[in-house]
Amino acid sequence: MSSAKRLSRAYSNAKYIPFDNTSKFILFSDCHRGDNSFADDFANNRNIYFHALNHYYNEGFDYCELGDGDELWENLHFDSIFEAHKNVYQLLRKFHLEKRLHMIWGNHDMVYKDKDYVDKHLSSYFEPIDNTDKELFEGITYNEAIVLKHTETDQELFLTHGHQADWWNYTFWRWGRFLVRVLWKPLQVWGIADPTSPAKNYKELIKLERRIKRWILKNNLLITIVGHTHRPRFPEPGDIPFFNDGSCVHPRSITGIEIENGQISLIKWHIDTTLDGTLKVVRLLLEGPQKLVDYTEKQ
Repeated sequence: MSSAKRLSRAYSNAKYIPFDNTSKFILFSDCHRGDNSFADDFANNRNIYFHALNHYYNEGFDYCELGDGDELWENLHFDSIFEAHKNVYQLLRKFHLEKRLHMIWGNHDMVYKDKDYVDKHLSSYFEPIDNTDKELFEGITYNEAIVLKHTETDQELFLTHGHQADWWNYTFWRWGRFLVRVLWKPLQVWGIADPTSPAKNYKELIKLERRIKRWILKNNLLITIVGHTHRPRFPEPGDIPFFNDGSCVHPRSITGIEIENGQISLIKWHIDTTLDGTLKVVRLLLEGPQKLVDYTEKQ
């Protein structure tokens, strides 16, 4: 199956979420939450991520995670990841309880496409303090794609991880997981990058982006927002509407996409230093806000 067919299938089977100009969404992807070991790239930014996510919860945003939230290639089980970042999952649970949590699976957490696996591993967790099982994400469903559809304009925003355009990481993800666990994870400490990852292989990254752009051109310039490559993308109106929210494992920063007041923005959260030497987490607007209607689909 070609990358175009995989993207089309994901779009056809996507979960639809209605929205309007009062709706607020924050899109993050590629958190790669790990077990707090030397190979856990998320650990360096977990305080930034937690602060940002808490901000969006308090401000009434819905949270959409566009895949690779949990690092299940390097880690065998979710339990070790949960224990390493328990406060993050407890905050995500608050979104879930208010039906403001929308999850997409990527290649590194592709096991979540199996509802039985999700129900078994994510529905509850064991609390050793009182020796009981407690609810976590009971009833949650992971999707391959989500379509946000505006209730007034019918404009659609197609959200997916983006690995559909990456034949190795979609079709042979089990082989990729095996190689990461036995080969690349031990070598990561020496600074040797995984060549199969588009985030660390520029030539593969460019090829992948071209495939997605070709698919967008064939589908009436449908606004498409992905992750996977870790490279933020924010087109100007009139260009191919191909967006990328970046990742949460940039050096000392995370990037994401906000949708609010019928507008879209690319943002970064990072640690800044005040004049008196105090460290604080701050939000920086990178691109936008741009009106969504400026990215009008072809009629």
